[in-house]
Amino acid sequence: MSLDGIVTRALTHELEQTVSARIHKIHQPSPHDVIFHVRFGGANHKLLISANPTYPRVHFTEQTFSNPAEPPMFCMLMRKYCEGGFVERVEQVGMERIIHMYIRQRDELGDESVKKLIIELTGRHSNIILVDPATNQIIDGIHHVTPSISSYRIVMPGFGYVEPPEQQKANPLEVDFETFEELWQQTDGEAHGEADISTHIGDGPNQLAKWLVQHMSGISPRIANEWQYRAEQGMAESRLTRSWNAFHALMESVRLHQYVPTILEDEAEKVYFSALPITHIQGKSTQYEAMSTCMEAFYGEKAIRDMVKQRVGDLTRFLQQERVKNEKKLKKLQETLDEAQDADKYRIMGELLFASLHQLKRGDSTVELVNYYDENGGTMHITLDPLLHPSDNAQRYFKKYNKAKNSMQVVEEQMAAARKENDYYDILLQQLSEANVQDAQEIREELIEQGLVRDRDRKSRRKKKDGRPTVYCYTSSEGIPLYVGKNNKQNEYVTTKLANANDTWLHTKDIPGSHVVIRSEQFGDSTLEEAAQLAAYFSQAKHSSQVPVDYTLVRHVRKPNGAKPGFVIYERQKTLYITPDAQRIASMPFQMKQSGNA
Repeated sequence: MSLDGIVTRALTHELEQTVSARIHKIHQPSPHDVIFHVRFGGANHKLLISANPTYPRVHFTEQTFSNPAEPPMFCMLMRKYCEGGFVERVEQVGMERIIHMYIRQRDELGDESVKKLIIELTGRHSNIILVDPATNQIIDGIHHVTPSISSYRIVMPGFGYVEPPEQQKANPLEVDFETFEELWQQTDGEAHGEADISTHIGDGPNQLAKWLVQHMSGISPRIANEWQYRAEQGMAESRLTRSWNAFHALMESVRLHQYVPTILEDEAEKVYFSALPITHIQGKSTQYEAMSTCMEAFYGEKAIRDMVKQRVGDLTRFLQQERVKNEKKLKKLQETLDEAQDADKYRIMGELLFASLHQLKRGDSTVELVNYYDENGGTMHITLDPLLHPSDNAQRYFKKYNKAKNSMQVVEEQMAAARKENDYYDILLQQLSEANVQDAQEIREELIEQGLVRDRDRKSRRKKKDGRPTVYCYTSSEGIPLYVGKNNKQNEYVTTKLANANDTWLHTKDIPGSHVVIRSEQFGDSTLEEAAQLAAYFSQAKHSSQVPVDYTLVRHVRKPNGAKPGFVIYERQKTLYITPDAQRIASMPFQMKQSGNA
């Protein structure tokens, strides 16, 4: 992990800007993340505190996060104890990946109290814990740790706060030469001087770096490798002296807060970030003015991409499973349909029996009758029930005919419904392939409304007052807005609510895709072509060439009664053929508009 004690110190140094700042809003956009809206330096800032097991971090952010309809319980508690309060101080615990933020607030009675927010950035054990410093009692944590999970350290309301286990390592900022030399000589508990390093640690790659990680807190393997590299480049004759000089230079930069936030991509295309310059890795590096900016650049897209992957992946798997079920159902229905194809044979048997009742008598088990429906004048062998009257045997075959005929109708209706469902699933799968977090949430809401997915937040969900989804607005080269829906809710809103009757509507011909609306009655060929590019690009034919795109006026587009969201029929259309160009789409001015702002 690139997040070590040195990076945490750099972040803590930046967070000291928030001392005396007022926390005027608190949001919790996900189960792992909390956003503090604070004001200092004459401007508003957003502080992201994340206990994500994969990407734990704390830094200022410029990203926009979508919040749940109902704030989670931890968010409500944070608002109660911290919103409207002031940051009193921020401090790091030694060189560990733990930050304490003290927040002073007045309650509804006017009494002043201080709460301690403990931010533990410890990998999969990361947590955000609110503690009463007067009693050291936990008020709550964003992740609960029950006695069944850990008997050493419980994170639950009402329990005393216990610090993570100490690693019994030296604080590198407090280590002087004498302490460094003593640690050097005490490897494996024996003092054999400088030779001990070679004897017990070895001269192989990164062996010296491993020694540093073992004895110093807050030092990541990446920084330890950098220290070993600098030590090996030193000019001093003594290996101990070279190692100390390199160590002292690095720690002096940390002690004086002389950071150089850097993102480095090595020759194997692995990406790292560091608060200090990394010289032992060859590759492309980018430096940033602040550690927060560096963290935002490194983690921001990764975290969002993982969140999208998780939400989209769950829905995609569900839709694919439903589609497979329908395919199996269609196969069985087809077998039933094949068996029912003999329905006409039963009708013919019944009619032949009725026409030949005078030749039959009760007790006959079979009869051979001339088949008047056979052009060649052949006969038909018919099996009879000897216990039934001849007319009842005829009726029996008519009943078989009616049953088979009715079953064919029902089976065909079921097959049509299954195919229609699969077409609907194909549309949703195509939309998920291009979805972001907000789009995936809207698709999930649509599935809930359709009764396909259970609403896990049924008790706390509140519908938006206007029901308007997010919409995507591109601008053509002629300055005309082009609105795009990337899921069924957005498609329906763009087409039936947002567009005017004389606007132009576009959609790929017989291919699942987005609804596109040109919000103008007057436009040139370039705007029409760019709108067609959007319709083709955001469709199932994204990677095809010469994609057919239909266009017509919005007045000729309508939604049938009872149709699923986003399904429309249209007329008086014209068709043009377009090859999607990703670079052209990327170059078009783009704006995502939240509900009510379109």
